[in-house]
Amino acid sequence: MKISPACTNLISVLAIIGGSSVDCFSPSIIRSLRTGPSALASTTADAAAAVSVTQEDVPSVPLEQRTSVAAIPKFAQRWRKRTKQLATLGPASSSFEMIETLFLAGADIFRLNFSHGSQEQKKELLTMIRQVEEKYSHPIAVLGDLQGPKLRVGEFSNPNGEMLEKGQILRLDLDEALGDSTRVMLPHPEIIAASEVEHVLLVDDGKVKLTVVGKGDKYLECRVDVPGKISNRKGVNTPDSVLDISPLTPKDRSDLEYMVGIGVDWVALSFVQQPADIEEIHELIDSHLADDAFRPAVMAKIEKPSCFEGDNLEKIVDLCDGIMVARGDLGVECAPEDVPLLQKQIIDECRRSGKPVVVATQMLESMIESPTPTRAEASDVATAIYDGADAIMLSAESAAGKFPEESVAMQQRIINRVEGDTHYRSYLNQLSMTKTESAADAITTAARQIAQTTKAKGIVCFTLQGSTVLRASQERPTVPILGITPFKETARQLAMSWGVYPDLPRSGSFGFTADEEDFFNYENPAVEGGENDSDFDVVLKNACRAALRKGLVNDPNDLLVVTAGLPFGTPGAANIIRILPAAGPSCWDGLCRVDE
Repeated sequence: MKISPACTNLISVLAIIGGSSVDCFSPSIIRSLRTGPSALASTTADAAAAVSVTQEDVPSVPLEQRTSVAAIPKFAQRWRKRTKQLATLGPASSSFEMIETLFLAGADIFRLNFSHGSQEQKKELLTMIRQVEEKYSHPIAVLGDLQGPKLRVGEFSNPNGEMLEKGQILRLDLDEALGDSTRVMLPHPEIIAASEVEHVLLVDDGKVKLTVVGKGDKYLECRVDVPGKISNRKGVNTPDSVLDISPLTPKDRSDLEYMVGIGVDWVALSFVQQPADIEEIHELIDSHLADDAFRPAVMAKIEKPSCFEGDNLEKIVDLCDGIMVARGDLGVECAPEDVPLLQKQIIDECRRSGKPVVVATQMLESMIESPTPTRAEASDVATAIYDGADAIMLSAESAAGKFPEESVAMQQRIINRVEGDTHYRSYLNQLSMTKTESAADAITTAARQIAQTTKAKGIVCFTLQGSTVLRASQERPTVPILGITPFKETARQLAMSWGVYPDLPRSGSFGFTADEEDFFNYENPAVEGGENDSDFDVVLKNACRAALRKGLVNDPNDLLVVTAGLPFGTPGAANIIRILPAAGPSCWDGLCRVDE
C-alpha cells in the first residue's frame, strides 16, 4: 500500500482531529478510502457477507447524538478504574437499552455464551453492542464463548433417578439400555479408555463421587465414595484423566466459524487439557479467516487439573492471547482449598507473560436474586483484584439475574475501593517481571517510572497490533494507559487489558489515500514518511486530543508520557519517549511556541 505525501505521518497514528466521531482504517475498506471514511465497519464482511455484522447492520449515529466518554460526568469513575469488567449477555440483558446501561455502569467487554440460544441471536446482540460503541466512540470487546464437550451419563428407567449408597458398586458401560441402581450407560468410550483403577469420577458437579475399582474394554466398575442421587444426563468430570478427545465438538466448530464470520474480538475455548488444544483452535481459525480479515484473539479457559501438570500452564499461556480462570469446573475437579492458590498461580503466570487474565464464575452469585452481594462474595471479587487480574466476569448475574445493572455497578464499586487501597499497589509490585534486553522493554519500563515521578495523568502508546500497549499494561503503572491504534479490532481486543483505554484515530485524516488494488498488510505495513519533526508534532498533538476526549486530562498543564516507534508503522517498535503537557508539544510551563 502507498500513502500519499500529504499524509506523511504513520498509518499507526491515523490522527484524531477533534470531534467525537470515531472512524477508522480497516483492511476491508482500504479500497474505498478515496470515497470517504468508514465508521466501525467489520473487516470480516468480505469473508462472510451472509452473516457478518457490517456497517449496514449498525445504523449510523447522527453526529449530534454521538458523545465521548468524558462527556458523562455521572459516570466519571467508570473511566478511572484499572481492572476491567466482563458481563455476560442473556435474557435479562438482551436489549440495546440494557447493554448501554451495563456499559455505562462499567462493562468493558461483553460475553456471548454460545452454550445457549441461536447463532442469529448472538449476531443481534453483537449488532447492538456495536451501536453502543458507535454512540460513545469507545471500543468495546466482544468475547464468544464456545460450549465445549459435555460429558454425561445416560438415562434411567426410573425418571426420578436412583439413590446410590456409600460403598456400593456402580457399573458404567456402553450399553444403551436404561440404567438402574447398579448400572448406567456412559456414552463416552474415551472416558473408559483413559480411566485407570483408583481414578476418580465426579457426577453432577461432584455431588456423587465414584472411584474406579475395575475396568474392561467397554465398562468401568466404580465404588461409590460419596453417596447421593443420580439422574438422567447428569454431568461427569474426570479430574484424574486426560481424555483423547478434541475440545471442539461439531457444534463448537460451527459456532467458531460463525464467530469468525460476524467478527467477535475474542474466542474462549472450553475444556482445555493440554497445549495441543490451543494449537488446534488456531488452525481452525486460520482455515476460516479471510485473507484481509483481522484474527480474533484466543482465550483458554483453565478448568482441568491436567493444565497444571509439568510445564503445561506455561505452554498454554504462551500459545494463547489470554486466560480465563474458569472456577466452575476447576472447583469441581480440584479440591476447594486448592482453587485460590491455583487462581494466584494462573494470574502470576499471565502477568509474567503479559497476557490478559480473567477471573470468572460465581463472583456475585447471590445477586441473581438479591440486589446486594454477600460479604464473602465481595471479598472474593476483591481478592481477584488484589491478585492483579486484568478483568473480572459476571455470568448469570448479568445474563439471567434480576439485577444485572446493580451487579455490574457493584463490581465497579469494589474495584474502585480496592484500587484506592494503599495495599493494592504494594501487592501489584510484589511480582517481579521478566524483561528482555530490548528497546521496547526499556521504553515501557521508563514510561512507568517517568509517569510516577512527574505525576503525569496518563501514558499514551501508539501501537499497530497492541504489543507495546500490552507491555505497558504488564508494568501495572500508576496512571491509565491510552492505547492509540488505527485498527478498531486491535482497540477492541485491548479493552480486555488492565489499565488500558483504547482509542481510535479517524480515517481520512491528513489526506490518506491508497490505490484501490492495494490492501493493507497487518504483518508488514508499508508507510512512507512520518519521520520529521513537524510530523511527529502532529502525532503528539493528537495524543493530547485523545487524552482530553477520554477525560484523562482537564488542565493544559497536565502531563502525558508518550511512547512511539520509528520508523512509523513497524509492529512492536517502541524507541521514542516524550513528556508533554496536555496543551500540546509546543507548550511547556504555561508558555507556547508560536511558529512563523
